[in-house]
Amino acid sequence: MENALLIGLSRETTLLRHLDVIANNLANVNTNGFKADHMLFEEYLSPRAHEDNFRGVDRRLSYVQDRGTFRDLTEGALQQTNNPLDVAIDGGGFIAVQTAGGERYTRDGNFHLNNVGQLVTASGDAVLGTSGPIVFQPTDHDINISPDGTITVVEGTARVDSIRGKLRVVSFADAQKLLKQGDNLYAAGNTDTPTQDLKSAVRQGYVEKSNVSSVIEMSQMIEVNRAYSNIATMLSQQADLHKTAIQQLADVPA
Repeated sequence: MENALLIGLSRETTLLRHLDVIANNLANVNTNGFKADHMLFEEYLSPRAHEDNFRGVDRRLSYVQDRGTFRDLTEGALQQTNNPLDVAIDGGGFIAVQTAGGERYTRDGNFHLNNVGQLVTASGDAVLGTSGPIVFQPTDHDINISPDGTITVVEGTARVDSIRGKLRVVSFADAQKLLKQGDNLYAAGNTDTPTQDLKSAVRQGYVEKSNVSSVIEMSQMIEVNRAYSNIATMLSQQADLHKTAIQQLADVPA
């Protein structure tokens, strides 16, 4: 296959991957605490031209390579819910939760109580405090969550203030290394250990919305589709030229 077709194909492959990333961002535009992903591209030089009249620098063919993705960790807008169990993290921290697969981390603070009074995420995973899962008593009311994550309640009719735990808010040296696990959860990378986050503040009665901008993502989707169509047209024209050249060569008398 000719070099022009190979280079065009490399670009089409990366555009398809880019479209998948954009589609995933748009699908999560209303997901609490979701962080948008963006593509990273780089030039890949391959020494495939072998004609002797090419200079060394001109022998290299420039392909487009999908290097990977990076995560936009900017905070999303905070939406007030007035639900005393909802929390948003003002800062770069994550809330630790316990799942069947081990400890995970989330920015989605849409919490509720399960049938045994345990504080859990929307998918039912236990929210962790500094001393383990957080459990409320049936007589607890007037729940208050302070900026440092301490949860206090008024217990029973005697109006006794009690502490039910403190949210375990953690941070990472490099949050880009966090691994997405589904259900809006992240797992720590092999070389990154969570540490207590003393800089982030907990906002009770709020949830953090997705930081995806639907307008920007739709604009990028249009650009990617247009670029893909242009390259497909160019490759089709290149193939037609190749076909025509072969046909004309076949008509040359021997």
